[in-house]
Amino acid sequence: METVNKHFFNDLGVMLGRSMRHISRSIDTIITVTVMPIAFMLLFVYVFGGAIQTGTDNYVNYLLPGILLIAIATGISYTAFRLFTDVQRGIFERFHSMPISRSTLLWGHVLTSLVSNAISVVVIILVALIMGFRSSAGILDWLSVIGILMLFTLALTWVAAIAGLTAKSVDGASAFSYPIIFLPFISSAFVPTESMPSLVRAFAENQPVTSIVEAIRALLSGQPVGNDLWTALAWCVAILLVAYFFAMKVYKKRF
Repeated sequence: METVNKHFFNDLGVMLGRSMRHISRSIDTIITVTVMPIAFMLLFVYVFGGAIQTGTDNYVNYLLPGILLIAIATGISYTAFRLFTDVQRGIFERFHSMPISRSTLLWGHVLTSLVSNAISVVVIILVALIMGFRSSAGILDWLSVIGILMLFTLALTWVAAIAGLTAKSVDGASAFSYPIIFLPFISSAFVPTESMPSLVRAFAENQPVTSIVEAIRALLSGQPVGNDLWTALAWCVAILLVAYFFAMKVYKKRF
């Protein structure tokens, strides 16, 4: 068992290094992922912010959690694209002919997604600070926010893995992310749900993005989180487990 574990982590390190080199050689990917969320943040703060009533004095504080989720949802589409590219080029078959742990091929892409999205999140937070974002969160609050964002990224990355392994075209590999990117717009990310029509409000208040946004927003403002934290964690873990199960099933069936 010790030998197997050692080989697994060694192989995982190799696959992670390979995927990270692809990222470093196409830094425009990270730039593309951050540009759209930052543009949304600038637009809503400086154009729409004065007309939106959120009950807070600093709209960028209210807006930031939703922008971070949009950035992650945008970033995972590139994971699906990279997986699709590897499948089409026969990379998986080549690695499978070598004595390596088979699952490390997928995990390499997943961990790369985690790292690249973390970079995007840091960049967006720095821009938000320039725009006036301020937080009274303590260390534990920030660690909780990081944990939620990591879980959210992992969950969506495994969804992206399913798309990357099953898509028939490049457009199909990344198109799955569009509904996910759209979800924050029908949530409390931009405006309170109380201002929405009843049917839209019912959907907004019972979809995963709202609970995740509300939990992050409360943590960053140093306010009591309540049940939103547990609801957010439950959504993230549930999506992660289901997506992981189906991604591995598709992977084993195809390869």
